[in-house]
Amino acid sequence: MKTLFTNAVVVTMNDCFDVFNKGYLLVEDGKISSVGPMEKCIDDFANMEVVDAEGGIMIPGFVNTHTHIGMIPFRGLGEDMKDRLNRFLFPLEKKQMTSSLAKASAKYAVAEMQLSGITTFFDMYYFEDDIAEAVSQMGERAVLAETIIENTIDSRQPYGGLMYAEKFIEKWAGKNNLITPSIAPHAPYSNTKDSLVKSKIIAEKYNVPYMIHLAEMDYEVALLREKYDVTPVEYMENIGFLSSDLVAAHCIYINERDAEILARYGVNVSHCVVANTKSGKGISPVKLMQEKGVSVGLGTDGPISGNTLDMFTVMKTVALAQKTFLHDRSAYTSREILKMATIDGARCLGIHESTGSLEPGKNADVTIVETQSINMYPMHDPYATVVYQTNAGNVQTVYVDGIKRVHNKNLCSHTVKKLRHELEDASIKFNEAASKM
Repeated sequence: MKTLFTNAVVVTMNDCFDVFNKGYLLVEDGKISSVGPMEKCIDDFANMEVVDAEGGIMIPGFVNTHTHIGMIPFRGLGEDMKDRLNRFLFPLEKKQMTSSLAKASAKYAVAEMQLSGITTFFDMYYFEDDIAEAVSQMGERAVLAETIIENTIDSRQPYGGLMYAEKFIEKWAGKNNLITPSIAPHAPYSNTKDSLVKSKIIAEKYNVPYMIHLAEMDYEVALLREKYDVTPVEYMENIGFLSSDLVAAHCIYINERDAEILARYGVNVSHCVVANTKSGKGISPVKLMQEKGVSVGLGTDGPISGNTLDMFTVMKTVALAQKTFLHDRSAYTSREILKMATIDGARCLGIHESTGSLEPGKNADVTIVETQSINMYPMHDPYATVVYQTNAGNVQTVYVDGIKRVHNKNLCSHTVKKLRHELEDASIKFNEAASKM
């Protein structure tokens, strides 16, 4: 099957940052076969689907490097509450989260991401086997990691998530070309040294990426300083946890030595600026880490932390926060921001050879942003337009692995109305409990 996209402003995000202001892209059997200016486009349109982008901006599908898609029911709860995680979130989660609720939430969350142009994400939650089923039904590319913490909501045994995770990885490894099963110990302050080390051993055994929240909390920093006189990054180095397969989410409390350690081990960082700033935790020193050689991608975090699962909100906030943090208007060009949201995110997940840019041989993960809406004119620079003007409502078309998932701003295989009804039905007891907290 061939699909030809025509009349697009093609922003490739390849090594040369080629942009074709009136370009085309040809997809064959789920792979990009050619891309370039319209004058070099083939003339024979027989036996193929032709998609006229009508001057829209074509970019690689966004890569969301950190989220928790089972948590849609938590969105908007406990806002402006101090220590919400321990006072509100954890207690409600342990009492009311179920496999069926996590699955319904996952489908709804994937729909939100697809409608906003995200084609790949790294998830960290519980009931990941059920979440994998949901993601498979939605046709999204994902790394799905079972969370490891002392008392998980899907295992009654202390650190039973380790056994769950290993069975989950064994079940899904190689089963679906879009899904990579994984493991994710929660954080240094919520995991024992033994559970952290065992998590890494499992990831190494099955050759999968792994994730952790790192250097996110002020009390995390204080705890490790008091107990071991080290930073969170130094602690993780000391126990042998760091590697190039690790995605470390947040990394707010990072000094120069920490950045050098992360770079030495090839650790990847997921920068979740909306969640970080909304919670008042601080601005991550992204420039410092990048200058030391750390790969940094962007993450929405979960729907309770960042509220929306769209990369446009994240990109613009990154630009605003970093320019303010560095006191430099010229810091972080629009191209650099879009790079973090696409190819750099793919690099963090170890899949940059197959996605993250629009190049021949790569998977056809494609997002088209329309340029007809009132906020999209004029367009002097497509990078700046995407980062500063565009919102999720401007996403016109989305393909994942060469399959159309969004067309004319609507899901192709599902309806938001039905997905919402499924989630509402699954959330009844949860909502009743939340209203009493």
